[in-house]
This record gives sequence, C-alpha cells and structure tokens, in this order.
Amino acid sequence: MEMIIEEKNRLKFFPVMMYAIVMGLSGLTITYQKAAIWLNFPHIIGEILMYVTTAVFIAVSYIYLKKFFKYKVAVKNEFSHPVRINFFAAISISMLMLAIIYKESYPAISAVFWYPGTLLHFYLTMHTIAFWINENQQLDHSNPAWFIPIVGNVLVPVAGVGFVNLGLLMYFFSVGMFFWIILFAVILNRIIFHNQMAVKFVPTLFILIAPPAVGFIAYFKMFGVIDVFALMLFNMAVFFTLLVAFMYKNFIKLKFFISWWAFVFPLAAMAISSMLMYHERECLPLLLLSYFMVGVVTIVILIVAYQTLLHMKKKEICIKE
Repeated sequence: MEMIIEEKNRLKFFPVMMYAIVMGLSGLTITYQKAAIWLNFPHIIGEILMYVTTAVFIAVSYIYLKKFFKYKVAVKNEFSHPVRINFFAAISISMLMLAIIYKESYPAISAVFWYPGTLLHFYLTMHTIAFWINENQQLDHSNPAWFIPIVGNVLVPVAGVGFVNLGLLMYFFSVGMFFWIILFAVILNRIIFHNQMAVKFVPTLFILIAPPAVGFIAYFKMFGVIDVFALMLFNMAVFFTLLVAFMYKNFIKLKFFISWWAFVFPLAAMAISSMLMYHERECLPLLLLSYFMVGVVTIVILIVAYQTLLHMKKKEICIKE
C-alpha cells in the first residue's frame, strides 16, 4: 500500500523539466545525422537515436498527460510558477526538434511534429510574455532558462523551410533574435550585480550557447549564405562555448539535478553549427572543432544519462522539493 502511495506521489511531482531529456537526445540525434552526412560517420547511429528519442518523447508525454488528468492543480501550479513556466516550451521545442530529425528522411512525419509544435510554441511565447507583464517578476527568478520559450522561436525556421513561406519563418526568427538580445541583457545584469543563481540552475548557463548557434543554423537554412551576420552569430556561439569551458570549475562538483540535461542541447547546437560551417568553408580548424564538439556532446550525454538512470533507481527524481 505504501509503495502505491509513493508511486502516485512521484507522479504528482513529475516535472515538466523532463522534456529537457527529449531536447538533449534530439540534439544528439541531429548531431549524428549531420555527422553522417558531413563527417562520414555511420548512418545507423543517427537512425537508432531517432527511434530512441521518439520513444522517450512519447513516454514523457504519456506520463505528463497522466499527471495532468490526475493532478491538474499540480500542473496548474507549475504553469504559474515564475521559473517552471519557462520549461513548458520544452514540449513544443521537443516537437520542433523531432520535426528536424525526420525532415530529410520522412517529411510527412516531420510535418506532423512541426505544425502543432509551431502553433504550441507561438501560444507559449505569447502566454509567457503576458505572464511576465501581468505578474511581478523578481530579478532572482531570472536565469538562462528564460531563453527557452522566447528564443525557441528561432528553431521554427530550421525545419520549417518548405512547409510555409519565408515571410512567416522570418517572423519567428525575428522574434527569437530580438528577445535573445533583450533577455541576455537582463540575465547578465542579474548574474553580475545580484545574488548567484540557485545551484540547480547553474547548468542552464550552457543555454547561453544555444541562441546564436541555432540562429546561425536557421539563418543559413533560410538564405543559404555565410555572410557577415551569419559569421557574427557563429562567432558568438563559439565565444559562449569557450566561456562555459573557461568556467568548468563551476560545473564539475554540481549535485545532480534533472537540469543537467541543459548541458546537452546547447553543446549539440554548437556541434551542428561547427559541422555546417566546415561543410561551407572546408578548413582544418573547423574540421577539428567539429570532431571535438561531436566527442564532447557524446561524452556529456553519456554522463548525464548515466546519472539520470542512477538517480531514478535511487528514487531521487520526481520528489517534492
């Protein structure tokens, strides 16, 4: 009887942040898909990861829907929480990334993920900004996770080319790039002049890499050129990657939280950006950077996945905070 009650309680505390796992696995999948095309890696790795990522998305969605129907108040509380509200966009971003994964091989399946994912992300963007305006926000609540619902708009054009016209894709790209600059100024102010972030949100510093890296990919997808603006985005992605590498001591002794999955997606975006730049420029430093980043993404996700499974076994995930 106690075990049944415990399992029910764990369902109640199943966090929407679990979709960060799907984001991380999606990033790894796309990394190996592109590595197969541009670096001659075996295609089978990306194909296996595609099915694994899809299965994890379905599993996480099933469990969270189960939570929604059994514990609607708990879901409502998450949706009105000043920090957790940002992670609801991980649902739509997971769908958009699955659309990217399936785009080349199965465009029909890609469309099944892209259209509802885009509509959901449009709603979550509007809802989140309205929430920020209507509710008083404390500066201590700000962290790089704020980028997820807003700058996630930049992902829409990556898989959207061919589904809708360029003008609509430019809308999402413009919104994402504009709020990247605005939110980065807010978060940098908070980090430098105010209290340090809670330990569990330190991994979200890696999210700083994602906006310029994904922005670079989206810009190239839409226009097919490496111009001054594209180079600026790529170089900013390189800068933030070097910055978090320089700050490695901040991360090596962190206690495990599910937010560790925030490490993976931005690193994968950097790996894909590096491979894309190498494909266009074909110079040795970019080739070496591409191999290095693929290796880093692989090692990091193995560590994070192992820690996730270990803490699941210990029943230290999905507990009341």
